[in-house]
Amino acid sequence: MERDPTTHGLWAQTAPKPVECPALDGAKTADIAIVGGGYTGLSAALELAERGLSVRLLEAVSIGYGGSGRNVGLVNAGLWVRPSALLDLLGPLYGPRLLHVLGNGPSEVFARVERHGMACEAVRNGALHCGVGEDGARELSERATEWQAHGAPVELLDASATQGAVGSTAYRAALLDRRAGTIQPLAYARGLARAAQEAGAWLHADSPVRSVTRSGAAWTLSTPGGSVTAARILVATNAYTKGLWPQLREELVHLPYFNFATVPLPGTVRETILPGGQGCWDTKDVLTSFRFDAANRLVLGSVGALRGAGRPIHERWARATLRRLFPTLGPIMGKIAFDSAWYGMIGMTADAVPRFHRLDEGVVSVSGYNGRGIAPGTVFGRLMAGHLAGEIAESELPLPVTPPTAQSFRALREGFYEYGAQIAHLTSKI
Repeated sequence: MERDPTTHGLWAQTAPKPVECPALDGAKTADIAIVGGGYTGLSAALELAERGLSVRLLEAVSIGYGGSGRNVGLVNAGLWVRPSALLDLLGPLYGPRLLHVLGNGPSEVFARVERHGMACEAVRNGALHCGVGEDGARELSERATEWQAHGAPVELLDASATQGAVGSTAYRAALLDRRAGTIQPLAYARGLARAAQEAGAWLHADSPVRSVTRSGAAWTLSTPGGSVTAARILVATNAYTKGLWPQLREELVHLPYFNFATVPLPGTVRETILPGGQGCWDTKDVLTSFRFDAANRLVLGSVGALRGAGRPIHERWARATLRRLFPTLGPIMGKIAFDSAWYGMIGMTADAVPRFHRLDEGVVSVSGYNGRGIAPGTVFGRLMAGHLAGEIAESELPLPVTPPTAQSFRALREGFYEYGAQIAHLTSKI
C-alpha cells in the first residue's frame, strides 16, 4: 500500500509496522475461512482463534488495505440513521438489538484496544456532530431527544458552547456523544491482526481468492499460491468486493471520501481548535469532517476522490475550508502544508443499514456499514464468530438474513457522488 501515497496517506506513515502475513502457500485446512482483512474479518479471526478454532484469513492485498485503513478514524456509536428510523426499518425484534449492540460499539472497540495493548492513538473524549444553520441545529436537537430517550450520554450544545468546543463560529449547535472517540484506523487494523495471530489465527496477505468450490460439506478457496478447505466461510470484503460474490458489490453504492492532513500545528494554535480532542463532522449533505492525530496534524475530509480533476479541486476546497472554519490559522496559513492526502470508498446500502446474508450453506457475509465501519465492523466480527462457532443462532443476530439486492442505477449514482462532490467543492463559498 505504501507505493501509492493516495491510498492510506498519513495512516501508512504513522502506523506501527505491519505484522508478517505471508501469502498462502500450498493446500491448507481450517475450521473456518475468512475472506477480507478489514475490521470485520480481523475481529472474527481473533474471536474464533480465542475459542480454539482453526481459522485462516485470506486478504487480497494487505491488512487494512480497504476502508479499514483509509477512513477518518471516528469511532462512533450507532448508524447514520436515527434511532426511530432504525426501529421503523428493522421492526420490534431486530431494531432494538441493533440499536443496543451498535450503541455499545465504541466501548467494545476501546476495551479491545486496552486488552491487547494496541498502539493506535486511541482517544475516548467523545465526538461532535456539528449543525450548519437552523436546519442543522434542528436536526441535532431531534437526534439528541431520540438518543436521550434510549439513555445515551449525549448532550446538545448551543452556539456558544459549540464555539468553545470546536474553536469555530461556523456552527449553530453540536451534539456531543460521550460514547465516541478517535483512533488511528490503520494502526487499529494492524493491532487486530497482531492480536489474532497471537491467539493462533493464520493471516495471509497477497492471497486473492480466485475460486470457491464445494465438495460434500466442505468448501475449498483457491488463491494463486494455494488453497484452504474449510467447513464454513465468512465473506468480509464490504466495499472492496471484487470478482467472487458479485451480488455483494451490486448491493453497495460506492461513495468516495478523501482526507488531507496538515503538517503538525504549533501548540498555541492547536489549543484553540478542538481543545477537548474530539473528532467532528457536520450536517451538510456533502459533509466535512475534521480531527487531530497524536502529532497535532489536523485531518480534514469530505466526499470526493483524489484522482483526475478531483485532486486540485478538493485541495483548493480544503485550504479554503480551513481558513473559513478556523480564522486563528490565518496568520500561518501560508506556512501550513498538507503532509499527506488519501481517499477510499464507502459502501452505501439503500437504507443506510448493514446487511447480513447467507450466501450458501455454511457461507455468510456482513457488509454495508455506510461510513461507520470501525465500531460496527468490530461488533459484527465478534457476532459472526459466535454464529460460525455455533454459539449464536441466526435468529439471535441483530440483523435479519436477507438476499443481496442490487441497487438501481448504481454506476450512475456513483458517478454523481464523485463528480457532484467536485461541483459542490468548486462552487462552495470561500
